[in-house]
Amino acid sequence: MNVDVRNIVQGMGYDALTAMQSAMCQAGQTAGGVVLLSPTGSGKTLAFLLPLASRIDETSDRLQAVVIVPTRELAQQNEAVLRQMKLPVRSLCLYGGRPTMEEHRSLRALCPQVVFATPGRLCDHLDKGNLDVQAVDVLVMDEFDKCLELGFEQQMSYAMGHLKQAGSLWLISATRAAAIPEFMRHTAAVRCTTLDYLQQAEAETEGRLQTFAVTSPQKDKLATLEQLLLHLQGRAAIVFVAHRESVERVSKFLKEKRFAVQAYHGGMEQEDRERALYKFRCGAANVLVSTDLAARGLDIPEVRAVIHYHLPLKAEEYTHRNGRTARWQAEGAVYLITGPEESLPDFAADAEPLPLAAEPHQAPVPAAYAPIYIGRGKRDKLSKADVLGFLCKKGGLQAAHIGRIDVGPHYAYAAVKRTQLKQLLSRIAGEKIKGMKTLIEEMRFQ
Repeated sequence: MNVDVRNIVQGMGYDALTAMQSAMCQAGQTAGGVVLLSPTGSGKTLAFLLPLASRIDETSDRLQAVVIVPTRELAQQNEAVLRQMKLPVRSLCLYGGRPTMEEHRSLRALCPQVVFATPGRLCDHLDKGNLDVQAVDVLVMDEFDKCLELGFEQQMSYAMGHLKQAGSLWLISATRAAAIPEFMRHTAAVRCTTLDYLQQAEAETEGRLQTFAVTSPQKDKLATLEQLLLHLQGRAAIVFVAHRESVERVSKFLKEKRFAVQAYHGGMEQEDRERALYKFRCGAANVLVSTDLAARGLDIPEVRAVIHYHLPLKAEEYTHRNGRTARWQAEGAVYLITGPEESLPDFAADAEPLPLAAEPHQAPVPAAYAPIYIGRGKRDKLSKADVLGFLCKKGGLQAAHIGRIDVGPHYAYAAVKRTQLKQLLSRIAGEKIKGMKTLIEEMRFQ
């Protein structure tokens, strides 16, 4: 496929490729192995999708590329980037939490040229013969070290055994993982190119990322966290905690204090996780409380602060968490909260002390947007343009009142200015969208 890199990059709002992205584009043009090492937030997804797309024959209905990812969120995010590139490439996500048969029907109907799959679900489809992989030319393992950390080594090796004919194996990581040589022995690639941009990219980020240490006078840090969030004045922040139970406890406390907060962890139902991320991404919530599940694979450019409520145990955890802010050329800040019996880890010893002064009668900054749920989606031929037109024509909104719009298979989400919500719901009561009756309401929060 002829890929106009300059047009794609500018269409996505960037001036030009970074040095890392240019190197990956060049290395990915020919058969062989590539190991790409670059920090989170440096644009690795676009870096490997550009050369991958150039290897696709858009006239063929056969599967030509497989991207293995550790989580369903990363699969969805990678596919979203591919869609943003606006190329004639058919793609599909395969992951657990939904019936395999439903995905099998989608595979037969769509005939994807690229699939983004979690290891277990990919092996399930391979076992059932649902995937014809004979024409697969490129195999990508994105965040492959995270796949290993989650215990997917056996599934990954099994999948590679079915994809031996692939001319290229690309391993993508944000850390220097020791397992790289072992995995390279499984591929038939004649040459292997290593692109290591970790040190260079980290140096470039230093000037855009400030690090602060916040002292909690009590072992229970909730009051200090409240003060810190008030200090941030509504800037989008991710609060990292160590356990799922802590997510529930901290988010409950913040909700009681009237913060616009969402919880996010691996024990939640998939639909609840997707809604939580949508609310945070679209500005309907400005605080996300999460386990390290959100430390990798989430692309939310507007995050301005990362808060380590529970201190990270390893330098790698610290790096991945911090990678949620100061993405691309944006600025960000990192805050480490230490209790009376805690000290900063060596890898964060340079954090600058930040005293917090209590602000009497200060209230949390409310979220700017409110999320709308629409009970129709892609399967009903509903598009983002349809939703935008409906909200403007039937709802009386202006484009400036409307934020992010996401359209799923059976539903759509739209963010509207909170000040316009009441009038909007009144205007569209009983109205049809694209000639279809459906439920349209404010999205329910957890």
